[in-house]
Amino acid sequence: MNYDELWRRLAQVLDEGEAKAIARMVYEVRYGLTFTDLCLGKDRQLSADCQTELEEIARRLLKQEPVQYVLGVADFCGRQFHVAPGVLIPRPETEELCRWIISEVRGKKEDVRCKREDVGCKREDVGCKRVEAKDYSILDIGTGSGCIAVTLAAELPEAEVVAWDISAEALAIAQENASRLDVNILFEQVDILNSQSSTLNNPPSTINSHPSDFQSQFDLIVSNPPYILNKERARMEANVLDYEPHLALFVPDDDPLLFYRAIAGYATVALKPGGWLYFEINPLCATALQDLFRSMKFSLIEIKSDAYGKQRMLRAQR
Repeated sequence: MNYDELWRRLAQVLDEGEAKAIARMVYEVRYGLTFTDLCLGKDRQLSADCQTELEEIARRLLKQEPVQYVLGVADFCGRQFHVAPGVLIPRPETEELCRWIISEVRGKKEDVRCKREDVGCKREDVGCKRVEAKDYSILDIGTGSGCIAVTLAAELPEAEVVAWDISAEALAIAQENASRLDVNILFEQVDILNSQSSTLNNPPSTINSHPSDFQSQFDLIVSNPPYILNKERARMEANVLDYEPHLALFVPDDDPLLFYRAIAGYATVALKPGGWLYFEINPLCATALQDLFRSMKFSLIEIKSDAYGKQRMLRAQR
């Protein structure tokens, strides 16, 4: 099977443009062939074993299994992450959330530098305690593949990052991604809804410690929690419904703010005074979320739209 044959087969269940894009991804990720290579006919030179593998890949894709699961990788903020059916596939809107956080944190760091320099502190002064030190702490709740935690740890190397998830399978994948991408993150198995944690990296004595042990520890808490209403299922694609973990997707129709309420409640304890809370959100719940955070005495609440104009991100300050 060559590139043309693969995309034409995929076009049985996908539109032509998507079929071609997925076929190119298969050849590039699995076999290292660029589009130029495909134009030169190098896809016709693959071994018999590769051809057998291609048939299996095509079979899975024709069943509308996401190509990221088939290949085991997904791109996020310029890095490649291992993904499997136990974790959500990273989305572009989550990249926007990360970029917002990175821009804001870097901006705050520059403000600190400028203020110190205004009073005579020079960057070359040996005794000047600058923000390059490990003095900024971040917690990612519901880390999944680790895409948010790893990205923030890589882009903000001065920060200490902790990441929680309820799923041991997800944490194993996240730890693998952190190790491969060479960042240090403390991963813990935590169910934020019942506030019981069992640590993966700490000594056994800390197992079943309560998350409130982290009182006023974090400068920033971020989460992309489950936020899709059950009633929205009818509008969702089969490749999401049939393959991605429902535990990480859906919330009850009668309690759509379930995870936001729990995380915000924890943030009132765990965030340092003046600390920030960032969320990816369901646009249907934007107004209700603003009301929730006001009632919990958060300030500077801001909703930010994604590239498609949907209200997709929220931040608030303790």
